[in-house]
Amino acid sequence: MSILSFFPTQIDHSKKVAPPSLNRDLIREISQLQEMDRAGADWSKQNYFAGYTSYGSLDKLHLSSPNFAELEKHIKPKVAAFARVLEWDIQPYKLKMNSCWVNVMPQGAHHSFHIHPGSVISGTYYVEVPKTSSPLKFEDPRLSKMMLAPQKKVKCKAHNKTHIEIFSQSRDLILFESWLRHEVPANRVKNDRISVSFNYSF
Repeated sequence: MSILSFFPTQIDHSKKVAPPSLNRDLIREISQLQEMDRAGADWSKQNYFAGYTSYGSLDKLHLSSPNFAELEKHIKPKVAAFARVLEWDIQPYKLKMNSCWVNVMPQGAHHSFHIHPGSVISGTYYVEVPKTSSPLKFEDPRLSKMMLAPQKKVKCKAHNKTHIEIFSQSRDLILFESWLRHEVPANRVKNDRISVSFNYSF
């Protein structure tokens, strides 16, 4: 029996991407944003249950904040390396961050399944992650085409699962292709789960 595996879905999970000093500065600035960004708070009430996100108000923080610009400098080489792993032939174009926003998820907050249209690589940098807080959950992109495929065994191997959960720690970075559906299940711990999300395009 010879099994051939094709069409992988690749995700990059990097550890300790930014220095602790920058992370502390980001925590302070995000706290200030959460207090001052009334438009973002209003948008979050309608679209981001129980939490705060600047997605609907301040979604280009890398262009307006020195701290987020510094974070981009640490993310950029990781994105370039991920593109090489994907073996994209993109010359003469260059990948460029086109949006960057913050997410604060207190207890009970969640973000349902979605994709990031108009981008090619998306990702999340984890600023503050309480122990046992929600993972980033990915869905098998073939799921809608499986029709009569039998249910998977509870303890099946990771590469055979229809959903994968990736748990992160502070200063971790996750990168994925923007078409990959993902969600953040409800945060069940008391402390806030704080992250920075972003997109790259050509």
